[in-house]
This record gives sequence, C-alpha cells and structure tokens, in this order.
Amino acid sequence: MADAAGFLLARTVGVVDGAGPGTRQAPWAEDLTSAPAAAAVPASALPYRIEDYRNFGVIAHDQAGKATMAERILSCVGKTKNTADLQGGFATMAWDEPSQDSAASVAPAATAAIWNGKRFNVIDAPAPDDFALELPRSLRVLDGAVIVLDGAAGVEPQIETAWRLADEVPRIVFVDGMDRADADFDRSVASIGDRLGVRAVPIQLPLGSGAGLKGVVDLLRMKAVVWDDDSGAAGRDQEIPTNLLNEALAARAHLVESLIEHDREAVVAFRSGRPPSVETLKRSLRQGVLAGALHPVLCGSAAKGKGVQPILDAVADYLPSPADAPPARGVDFKTGEAVTRIPSDAEPLSAWAFRVAHDPLVGSLTFCRIYSGKLQEGMNLLNATRDKRERVARILLMHADTREDVKQAGAGDVVALAGLKETCTGDTLCDPLTSPVILQPMDCPPPVIEIPVEPRSLTGQEALRGALRGLVADDPSLIVSLDPSGRTILKGASERQLEAKLDILKRDYGIVARVGAPRAAYLETITRPATIDYTHKKQTGGAAQFARVTIAFEPGKSGSGFVFESAIAGEAVPKAFIPGVQKGLEAARASGLLAGFPVVDFKATLVGGGHHDVDSTFLAFEIATRTAFQELRGKGEPRLLEPIMKVEVVTPEEHLGQILGDLSGRRGAIQDIDRRGRAATVTALVPLARLFGYAQDLRSLSHGLAQFTMVHDRYAPAPDTAATFRS
Repeated sequence: MADAAGFLLARTVGVVDGAGPGTRQAPWAEDLTSAPAAAAVPASALPYRIEDYRNFGVIAHDQAGKATMAERILSCVGKTKNTADLQGGFATMAWDEPSQDSAASVAPAATAAIWNGKRFNVIDAPAPDDFALELPRSLRVLDGAVIVLDGAAGVEPQIETAWRLADEVPRIVFVDGMDRADADFDRSVASIGDRLGVRAVPIQLPLGSGAGLKGVVDLLRMKAVVWDDDSGAAGRDQEIPTNLLNEALAARAHLVESLIEHDREAVVAFRSGRPPSVETLKRSLRQGVLAGALHPVLCGSAAKGKGVQPILDAVADYLPSPADAPPARGVDFKTGEAVTRIPSDAEPLSAWAFRVAHDPLVGSLTFCRIYSGKLQEGMNLLNATRDKRERVARILLMHADTREDVKQAGAGDVVALAGLKETCTGDTLCDPLTSPVILQPMDCPPPVIEIPVEPRSLTGQEALRGALRGLVADDPSLIVSLDPSGRTILKGASERQLEAKLDILKRDYGIVARVGAPRAAYLETITRPATIDYTHKKQTGGAAQFARVTIAFEPGKSGSGFVFESAIAGEAVPKAFIPGVQKGLEAARASGLLAGFPVVDFKATLVGGGHHDVDSTFLAFEIATRTAFQELRGKGEPRLLEPIMKVEVVTPEEHLGQILGDLSGRRGAIQDIDRRGRAATVTALVPLARLFGYAQDLRSLSHGLAQFTMVHDRYAPAPDTAATFRS
C-alpha cells in the first residue's frame, strides 16, 4: 500500500489544483525532501500538476460510518494516531462541538493530504436529509465522492437522496462494516443496482466475514491483502486462499466483461485471448467512472482499519482531477452573457463562498474555493452577487481549529478569508478590474419548519438579531422574520437543522434564547380573483395624505410566488409612486390574510388610481396598498397551504401493517410499497404538521427496527383552517 507524505492545513474541502499544465509551487512551500514518509507536514510544500489533485467527499447514511472512514484516512496518512473513537465523543474531522456531541457530522469537515503522489482534499459531509444545504454546497466544491454503505443494510434512504444530488459527480463505493455478523457484501452490491439503477462493479471481495474478517481480495492484481491487527497499518499481500479462488476468478471475469465496452485496447486484448494488464483494467475503470457508466465497489471495515488504504489508492486511480471536471459556469457581471472559468492562475480571479463561520478569535471567516486567478492578502474584491466591495484582511489555510496565514492563493485553492463584511454563502468574489463574473448560484430548499426565538431579556434583542444575521449569512436556507405579534421567527428545512443552529447561537455567540415549539411553516394563497379600489385620506394630525389604488388580484399557478405588474396609462398614479405600491404589497403579503403566514402564488396588477399634487406621497401609496390588500380576506377567498413531505420508511415485513395504519392516521397518502426479502420500503406523502414526533412513534411501532427519511415535496391546500391547527 502507498504511504503518506503529509498534510496541508485546510479546514474545509474544495478543489485544490494547479494553474493548468505543468506545476505550480505554492507560496507557502517548504523543502520536504528529507521529511519522513508519514510526517504531518504541509502538502502545499510540494509542486503538483493539476492532474494529480483529487478533491473528493465521503458521503454516507447518517450513523453509517463516514466519520469513522474520514478518521481512518487521517490515521493512514499520519495526521493523527487516534482511531476515531466516536463512541467516546472524539473525532478529529468533527471539528465543531455539535458534531463532537452527536458523533455525527453537523457541518462539512475536511482535510488535505498527500497519498501515492497525489494531492487529496477529503470532506466528511452531513447526511443529506438532516442539513438541507450542507451536502449540496459540499458537492459544489468537490469533483468526486466515496459513497460509504453499511454492509448490513446496503443502500439506505439517505444514500438514495445523496446519489441523486451527486448525479454529476463521479463516485466509487465502499461497503463498510464487513466485520459485522449480519454484513452481506453480495446483497449490498445488488442493492446498488436495484435501488440506484446503476452498474456496480466489485473490484474486491471480502476475505473472511464477521469477526473473522482478515482483509480483501484484490480482483485486479488477483492477490489477497491481509491486515494482521486493527491498528490501520498497511496490509500485506498473500496468495488468494484456495477456497476463494474460483469465486475470485469468476468475479474477475465479470469485472473484465464490464470494462471492455469502455476501452478499445481492452476489447482487442479480450478478443485475442490475452488477459488485460492491471494498467489496462485501471484505465478502463477510470474511463467508466468519469463517464458515470460504472461504479467500482470496494469493501472492508473502517472501524477495524481494514480496507482503508485500498480506498485511497482507488481515489487516486479512478476519481477525477480538477482538469477532468467541467469549467465553472457563470454570467458576466456587466453584460449578463454566459461565461466559463477554467482552473488557471492566468485567468481573471473568480471565487465562490461556500461557508461563513464565526471564529471566537478571528471573527467572521468566509471559506472560498478559488476557481481561477490569484488572490492576495490586502486585495480589494467585488462581491458580484451583491455588488458590494470587500477587502481581504487575511488569507488562512485551516484544518479543524488550527490555521495558517498565507500571503496568496491560486486557482483551485480553498482558503478562509478574514475581514469580509458583506459576503454570504453562495456569493461570488472577483477582481472588479478584470472581467468580473457571477458564478452559478446555489438552489436553497424551501423552509418548512419554524420556531419562535426570543432573547432572555430585552437588552439581548440586538445581540440576538446580529447572531441570526450571522446564521443566515452562512446558511441561506434559513429565513428570519417577524410574526404579526412582533416575535422573531426562525425558519428552516428540518428540526435537526434548527436544533444545530440554536446550538451555534449558544456556543459561538454566547446567546441562550427562549425557544418555542416547532410548527409547520404554512403559506397562504387566494383562490378567487378580486379587484380592490381603495382610497387613503388623512386630513388631520400633521401633513395631509392622499392616495387611491385600484388593484386586480388573481390566483397564480402553484410555485409561481408573487408577481406584480403596473398597467397604469397616463398619470393616474405617477411613476415615482408605483414602487410604493409594490412595497406595500410585499409588506402586506408577508403578514398574511388568515393566520399571519406569507401569501404566495398570486398576481397583483395596478390598473388604476388617483393622486393629489400636494398630498400624495410614496408613503401614502404604500399605506393605501396595504389596506387594500387586507380586503382580500373577504373577497379573495384565502386558503392555507401546508407543506407536504415525501416520507420513505424502511421496515421489517412484520411491522408493515402497523406502519401503514399509522401513516394513514396522519393523513398520509401511500404512494408505493416495495418489498425486498423480509424488508419493505413504504413511500408516502404526509403533511408535515402530522410528522412531529414521528421518529419516536416509529421506534415504538417497529421495536426500533424501522427507519425513515423525509424531504419536502410540495405545498398543497390544507383541508380547512380550523382542522389544520387542531391537527
């Protein structure tokens, strides 16, 4: 197995590539020619071609072992001697306290290393259904992925979600937990084809099973690789045991047959009767992986340190470099025309902010991937997304909670920037003087759960608002608003996401807030067209006010949001006052018509009105519009919209009846029941309001054997207002 050369101090993953063909010596480089093979030294100290970079993520179902895998990777490359004692509450990759407490990833954690002559950036990302934005933004800055499966469960619901989100990312698969008594490698491989609909090609077989797991059979080299203990040290080669030889030969034949369609040279060798070389097989595998046509499957036990080094070799051999990935896409800041950026220092600067974190010592840190150009300390930047100017006070390389100052960084680097004031997650940073660009924005899931958040005292109100602004800057899927009573409402995509954000409020900002019970984030809409004519007059108590508006309201299609148009002809409403009408509509719809929820999916057209040469003002038209909007309560037949979740429950067959009955009692609509062996997968659409506490109820129904995931599907009309809130 290959050994390690060291580490780059980096906190969050991203592509770290060169400047194009050739090599680029990093500005913070040191001479490492005499460094020991496993020394924990900066990876940036050696020059690497862009083709030698590997930027990949470790993705798994929640609690399926991805953090253990990430920790074993750290151990393999010499960063830590600790072996991921997650049960004991320690994990180097889980650098933030919420992740340490839960023994699961709450925010992306990453490191970088050298392995077998390649420069790695590794990310351990949260499960996709718990933290709606974390996995998509992690996928945005990586080029390949290792999907970790539980050897006893195979493909689980969150893996299906992650696979769909990572559809454009080349992937290899590691079947973990082969030391467990109930692990089944063949069944896990079969589940990849059955549930994901892709071609899984084993390139290893387990050597032994359960507590007798000794290692793996390498089908390319036709060697057994054995680990003598659980230390995670490199394995040793030996001949394949006689009792496994026929199975290994059959599996290798299947491997060769799966590869010949991707490589002309392999086809020629196959037809001539010559066995393809190991190099030919690796090249064919790489071509298939990059094309998304197949996915190599490896196996082992990360907890026992068996099979981790071969995964690192597979990453080096099969996953793409930044040069293999498509260039970053965006639009020109000035013209709006489509542009691309290739990873080169010679290109104009473009960087994408994928995380904003609060550091107790440094303050706000903005983590960026640099797609092109050079970034220097003290440089003035343009936030092209917000048209704001920024200045880089410091450039930091970070790993966990340690950091290293650098003076500059180049295309492909991932750095933390201190001193930025206006930048949020998803923003583009660029040089204002050389072809500024706005890179492709990030899609955020709709917030479907909300909780009231209040300070412990009135004096803490401003501190709470500032902290919430920091949370939203890092996670745009969060929304902060005020309800009609003036309470602060925090909205997000899941209960666990909101719990994690409240924990950040306490740990990073020192704010312990009073928090109300979570509830579904309803919306409102109108179901009947109505034209409202309203005149606002004020003749006493200060300056006189006058404004008249005539607005035609009509229901829109689901998901259309709010559309405003002006159809005013002439000077009935001067152009200067029309923005006041739009502002009044925005403010009024945010307060709702029935229960204080935002009104969506309608169109408002200003069709008439009147003004006074002296008494009409912007504010007068805003007030008139807000009052006119409230008349929709009686004329527009408003209705509540409730969030509907797509729920997938995996349960043993014997508990299926109870679970179906429980889902029906929650107003759930069963969409599909898929039976595989003794397990069944139920897919249903269920109102979110009826799913609070479902995890505990499901454990009771199934004696702890069933599990579920849920994602937002759509908003739909609630049965009626009273029934909805009673439910």
